[in-house]
Amino acid sequence: MRPSLSVALALAIALPTFAGEVTQNRTGDLKEDWKKDLEPEDDAWKSADQTFRFNNGTEPETLDLHIMTGVTENRLATALFEGLVSQHPETLDIVPGVAKSWTISADLTVYTFHLRDDAKWTDGSAVEASDFYDSWKRALTPATTCQYGYMFFPIKNSEAFYKGKIKDFNQVGVKVKDPKTLVVTLTNPCPYFLHLAAFKTLYPVPMEVVEAHGDKWTTPENIVSNGPFRMTEWVANQKITMVPNEHYWDRKNVRLKKLVAYAYNDPETSYKLFRQGKMDWCTSIPTPKVDEIKRLPDYYAQPYLGSYFYRINVEKAPFNDVRVRKALTMGFDREIITRDLLKGGQIPAGYFCPNMLGYKAPKGLRYNRIKAQKLLAAAGFPKGKGFPTIDLLYNTQESHKQVAEAIARQWKENLGITVSLRNNEWKVYLAEVDKRNFHLARGGWIGDYVDPNTFLDLFMTGGGNNNTGWGNKRYDDLIRKAAKTGVQKDRFKFFYEAEKILVEEDVPIIPIYIYVNQGLLSERVSGWYENVLDHHTYQYIWMEPAE
Repeated sequence: MRPSLSVALALAIALPTFAGEVTQNRTGDLKEDWKKDLEPEDDAWKSADQTFRFNNGTEPETLDLHIMTGVTENRLATALFEGLVSQHPETLDIVPGVAKSWTISADLTVYTFHLRDDAKWTDGSAVEASDFYDSWKRALTPATTCQYGYMFFPIKNSEAFYKGKIKDFNQVGVKVKDPKTLVVTLTNPCPYFLHLAAFKTLYPVPMEVVEAHGDKWTTPENIVSNGPFRMTEWVANQKITMVPNEHYWDRKNVRLKKLVAYAYNDPETSYKLFRQGKMDWCTSIPTPKVDEIKRLPDYYAQPYLGSYFYRINVEKAPFNDVRVRKALTMGFDREIITRDLLKGGQIPAGYFCPNMLGYKAPKGLRYNRIKAQKLLAAAGFPKGKGFPTIDLLYNTQESHKQVAEAIARQWKENLGITVSLRNNEWKVYLAEVDKRNFHLARGGWIGDYVDPNTFLDLFMTGGGNNNTGWGNKRYDDLIRKAAKTGVQKDRFKFFYEAEKILVEEDVPIIPIYIYVNQGLLSERVSGWYENVLDHHTYQYIWMEPAE
């Protein structure tokens, strides 16, 4: 069995340190020999079938980089596309991608990326600086409805363009110096900008293909990508098959011959296939069998930079009353969920942002049945009398159902409130959340990079992934202040004050627990590393022969 550190200890060990990163990467001079430690020790792997099969959990909503928002889609994008920079598969440190090197100005606001001469799309055409310029323009164009548009906001004038305040993209801090040189100008120093550049929304898309095929550009017969793999098959609700991209600049170091992502939303199904030797990686496990699975040598449990919570639609009565929101937040015991149901080491939390890099979140509203009852009565619903039935939306998965049922039972017992559970498959669930067609909706947020900002800028007023109807000017101002200072202590102070508004004062969300990443990984798999973002770069994975 793989050893599992405590979440707190492992986070402290595993997180990249941004303070030294700007200095280390100011000239982007990391040599390609950094990959030597990721290579096989011998040639035994060459005799093995190099097919890696994993369960992706559901049918992806889309493979359009500017539309996707979920972990399911992210796992596929990692194989098919590549950005200016990438992340080390074990340490998550920034390493070269399409850009072979970069320089950063003395004031830390101008990044000059030098692209590889041999970076190509799957059709053999060159990846050039203009591909990034055009792709970023598309992502920031309001009509694209990119929910992750705010990821570009450190770039000069990008927010103004995204919100339609300026119409000329040439005013945005993105310039093509020549076909292989991209210059990016920030408004203020941003200690995690290179990690943003490693995020999927900032990857390039093939604009000629997008314009030719519209929303069909990601189908197998049309898609053009630039990552280590290319798609050959997409069987709806079953599987997506990928093979190595023969035009990838580092093709000689890609060892897998086939990558197959299955769409089973029932962890029990993938677990059975894993036990039969027909699956190599289960990205989740069936909760009812957690005690049984923990005894297997293939089981792993690792720290995960993620938060499990419920969104509240604050525009629907009675949730427009903060007393009701607070009552529900304090009206159930989170330890019953983590200790008695999930049993994987999840941390019960009244806060939203996991502690990291020295940032410590406020406590939030803890379980207090008496206070919850008083708040509900003050809002006009003594012992739940007159309170409407709550609609709780979640995406189809047994563990989400079990958590919802456990919380619903506690609300019924403690507050006299009745909950109607509603599950939808992934695509429909995302659409319902986007339309705010719910009272409460399950949410899970995994950090896009290791910094509190990736959690807390989520709930700025009008944010693409906010989906609560809530906004608070003081909260927005605090997040913006954090973005303008390079002093970590001051940044964390602003974040702390903002999070208190989020989880103690206005409460548009109900935090439940901090994730632990549980799964099953065949002992034949090498080059797969545990990290807090569950980020795995498939070009470094290979299969060992069966013993």
